[in-house]
Amino acid sequence: MDVLSLIGIILAFVAIVGGNYLEGGHLSALLNGPAALIVLGGTLAAALLQSPMSSFKRALIIVRWIIFPPRIDLAGGIDRVVNWSLTARKEGLLGLEGVADAEPDPYARKGLQLLVDGAEPEAIRSILEVDFYTQESRDVQAAKVFESMGGYAPTIGIIGAVMGLIHVMGNLADPSQLGNGIAVAFVATIYGVASANLILLPVANKLKALALRQSRYREMLLEGLLSIAEGENPRSIELKLQGFME
Repeated sequence: MDVLSLIGIILAFVAIVGGNYLEGGHLSALLNGPAALIVLGGTLAAALLQSPMSSFKRALIIVRWIIFPPRIDLAGGIDRVVNWSLTARKEGLLGLEGVADAEPDPYARKGLQLLVDGAEPEAIRSILEVDFYTQESRDVQAAKVFESMGGYAPTIGIIGAVMGLIHVMGNLADPSQLGNGIAVAFVATIYGVASANLILLPVANKLKALALRQSRYREMLLEGLLSIAEGENPRSIELKLQGFME
């Protein structure tokens, strides 16, 4: 679990609600159905219009990474690669066949199988680079769904504010209708700006960071597998791969 993300989400709501309370406001003042419908519905509609179905579906899958990020253990990955190199040094590349069959990571398993099959280093590089670049692109495009929503939300909040003011101007003769129209106008703006800057844009940036970290891990595995294919010393491989550590 990503504790920082959880703290950030909680702190964002506490800051808004707490600030409103300290200014003498009430929670009910921030709850407005029409404003929420305009901002949330409009933002979602704009994102659906912009995003391909594959990116939107991927975004729904990886949003859980905000709280439960994928486990990316660079140090552990380096140790695994060094162990593979030791096995290859003692038993030859065919000795990695059992390791490949037991490997849970599909990317690493494909690389090990290519080693066992005797593929040339350049062939291994070209095959595995396609894999990790494609996966990185998919995840970054999915993160951009939230980034686009963060861009649209404030503007749609302004649309909600204008609609509220239109309602106010149309009911100047009826003071009982003015309060609701003004509330929609201001609350819609709050919803748009707050959702963009406290939730949507931070979520997008964190997902992109996690996608890039996964790519760095795969790139580290790729360099390690190529080094094994070229017969490098396990100690040299370890020193090379330590350059991927943060």
